[in-house]
Amino acid sequence: MNPKLSIGGISVFIIYFIIVALYGYYVYRKKSKVNDSKSFFLAEGSLTWWAIGASIIASNISAEQFIGMSGDGFFAGIAVSVYEWLGAAVLIIVAVFFMPVYIKNKIYTMPQFLKNRYNGSVALIMSIFWIFLYVFINLTSILYLGALAINGLIGGDYFHVVMVCLAVFAIIITLGGMRVIGYTDVIQVGVLIIGGLATTYMALTIVGERFGVGSEAIAGFKVLLKEAPEHFHLMLAKPKAGAAQADINKYLILPAVGMYAAGQWISNLNYWGCNQYITQRALGADLQTARTGILFASLLKILMPVIVMLPGIIAYVLYKGGHLQLTGGKDSAYSAILGLLPPELKGLAAAALTAAIVASLAGKCNSISTIFTLDIYKKHINQLSDEKRMVWIGRIAIVISMVVAVLFTWNDLLGIGRSGGYTFVQKYTSYISPGVFATFILGMFWKRTNSLAAFTGIIFGFVISVFFNEFAVRVFGPETLLYTAFPNMDGIYEIPFFICLSWSFIITVLVMAGTSLAGPKINPKAFELDTDMFKLKPSSIILIVSILMLLIAIYARFW
Repeated sequence: MNPKLSIGGISVFIIYFIIVALYGYYVYRKKSKVNDSKSFFLAEGSLTWWAIGASIIASNISAEQFIGMSGDGFFAGIAVSVYEWLGAAVLIIVAVFFMPVYIKNKIYTMPQFLKNRYNGSVALIMSIFWIFLYVFINLTSILYLGALAINGLIGGDYFHVVMVCLAVFAIIITLGGMRVIGYTDVIQVGVLIIGGLATTYMALTIVGERFGVGSEAIAGFKVLLKEAPEHFHLMLAKPKAGAAQADINKYLILPAVGMYAAGQWISNLNYWGCNQYITQRALGADLQTARTGILFASLLKILMPVIVMLPGIIAYVLYKGGHLQLTGGKDSAYSAILGLLPPELKGLAAAALTAAIVASLAGKCNSISTIFTLDIYKKHINQLSDEKRMVWIGRIAIVISMVVAVLFTWNDLLGIGRSGGYTFVQKYTSYISPGVFATFILGMFWKRTNSLAAFTGIIFGFVISVFFNEFAVRVFGPETLLYTAFPNMDGIYEIPFFICLSWSFIITVLVMAGTSLAGPKINPKAFELDTDMFKLKPSSIILIVSILMLLIAIYARFW
């Protein structure tokens, strides 16, 4: 296996870089109003539905998926695809029910929602929460996993050089504002899909050749079904007494019915519906454009496991059959697959991976700068700041956030490599998901919810999540009516974090409901809703039905 890029592969990568850079510069020079803060942060009214949908996927699919989800695919199989396929269903809910509330009430940032619906204190607390989450969880994991993968592809010891180059490229794109990000993301997601599908297709042909069944991709896929049937179940069974540690480890990250009952829905609804760097793409558009863009993203989401999960199963089958070596743990599976590709295709694979990484870094940096500038700086530091100054403050925030992320990623201070990239992100994001989602969902659809309940929910939701994840087993033991804990690979009893997420959310909602019922019956800050907000055009209905039929077919096949 020779992971180094050929001259042809390097040429493909350079062409990708030049196209993105030149197109980004064109959009910046011809279409961007750099002194207008709403244009810079939100590209207000200028993104088409296909740009919104592509940009959502480009921001979502990154090294976390390519490396982390492939790693979990290697380890646990197709069950990890629940993140993608349930996410596609959740995007329909967001398009139909969440976006009308945001757009009707002229919401441009998630903290603004909290300020308008509750008060400035709640908004400030969540602004700080989100910035810390985006910098120390999202940016660091993308930089670490992205540099790890590309370093493995090019060969040698260039991890830190690659990491810095990714950070600089992302900063350059982000400094042009949301319009540059949105339109360059169309190219990024195109490269991501074409390169990702080409990688999976070629890897399947290699499987067929190595197992002597021919060089057709379909033949290679049949080998996967034969050699690793346990990797093609969407539902993992709860381990019984005496179960192997490997089965326990799978259940800890993908806990069967407990995952589908509440945890995955809460995680996905919070991510897709209450997340600045996802909703930001659609907040500047009219309702129909925003809806169509989100539904387009849902359709693309169904395709993603083929690109980001299936290579992990391919790596497992080749590794199990002695046809592949891993240089590290499960997160090295994708890099190992890339090492088997023909030299010419490695450049396309590198471009696809880089597109995913840079687009996601740019999206998150833009959201960090938006929240800091509009919801912290403008409201609490310099209320008289003009438009031009806010744009420059946003740019400074972009650079500082990326520098901080690079410093924390340099020696993996947060232990991303040990946790497994995708699980690292999901677990620590779940610490704030219960309180945040409870605050949003009750704020949207229950008028009685008051500011004290919101403040209580955000703080209590975080505290109860930390308790369930870190202390519940020590206090109540490994098994109660609420949960069953299992020993992890270090021998420490652990509750599956999706179970923790479920109970944390339910208890938080009950606490918020009790707090609200104890307060005034009339809340003047409640949003007004009407049924016309949620009506759908025929084109949207057709798209929704098509997406749901595809999901039903997939689950019927692999359940």
